[in-house]
Amino acid sequence: DITPGDLVVHHAHGIGVYRGIKQMTVDGVTKDYIAIAFDKGDMLYVPCPQLDLISKYIGADPARVKLSRMGSPAWEKAKSKVRDQSRELARELIELYARRLNTKGFAFSPDSEWQKEFEERFEYEETQDQLECTREIKADMERPYPMDRLLCGDVGVGKTEVALRAAFKAVCDSKQVAVLVPTTILASQHFNTIVRRFHGFPVRVAVLSRFKNRREQQETVKAIKSGEVDIVVGTHRLLQKDIAFHDLGLLIVDEEQRFGVKHKEKIKELAIGVDVLTMSATPIPRTLSLILYGDLDISIVDELPPGRTPVRTRIVPPDKREDMYGFLRREVHAGRQVYVVCPLVEESEAVEAV
Repeated sequence: DITPGDLVVHHAHGIGVYRGIKQMTVDGVTKDYIAIAFDKGDMLYVPCPQLDLISKYIGADPARVKLSRMGSPAWEKAKSKVRDQSRELARELIELYARRLNTKGFAFSPDSEWQKEFEERFEYEETQDQLECTREIKADMERPYPMDRLLCGDVGVGKTEVALRAAFKAVCDSKQVAVLVPTTILASQHFNTIVRRFHGFPVRVAVLSRFKNRREQQETVKAIKSGEVDIVVGTHRLLQKDIAFHDLGLLIVDEEQRFGVKHKEKIKELAIGVDVLTMSATPIPRTLSLILYGDLDISIVDELPPGRTPVRTRIVPPDKREDMYGFLRREVHAGRQVYVVCPLVEESEAVEAV
């Protein structure tokens, strides 16, 4: 998995540069050794059977990494610092989950007539998976302890509609809903979808992201605190210290795999005693382990709506991407320079270019 010139990490000596495999004869025995170059020109030859001591470097920009020096105590100090930080993070997580487990949640009311009307207004025919996931989420919300559930399904299966039905249920009990997303573009998309879907109902929706100027953000923050806003869609801006909800009842996190550990625990702090619904098409191993250990419930939407073409996801090596997607067009949006992928493939293939 590595080629000469790649950065590698040796468990005992630190970060070096892989120089290839060299055959050497030591004490009359010829073996293959892995050659690693360290700082000051030091070389280490590791017997191939000890390959488990070496891993590929996956940290920051390799161009800015300083190689370790053999015999220096710096590497051991770095490992010790990381161990201490990991223990501290683990302690905080245990305390956080303990507080959440011991906190009584809000038991939402059974479906109202408005809830039924809202769901009947959906312009498409629901799949059985959507109906089942909606039933599971509502059942959690009606229990007197905080919901913690993952809604998992591929792109285009209708996860958003399921989440909006949960949001409407929360608003019907005069609770606020926060929809947390990783990007400003996605925040705008969700805001527009919610405004369209909730049209005709007395629900106040706001969006909070970098696309809003300082004055607009301050007005939204005040409205969230006073309870004037029922549903707010936002990016990491929702996790900042100045955000205080009047009465938060449901937190929806979209594309949860794109939030780091610290962001997720900040989310959990925000949601002590609050129902949490996360959504993802590609849950990360940490999330899957929570499911396996019973700390997180899961609902799966696996059935595509009638007539929907499945999205084809492809892993394309860098030297083939131009053939696959065409070219990158440079544009300016909201004062920021962005690159837009112009696909050359047929639209009927429904390839999602990210």
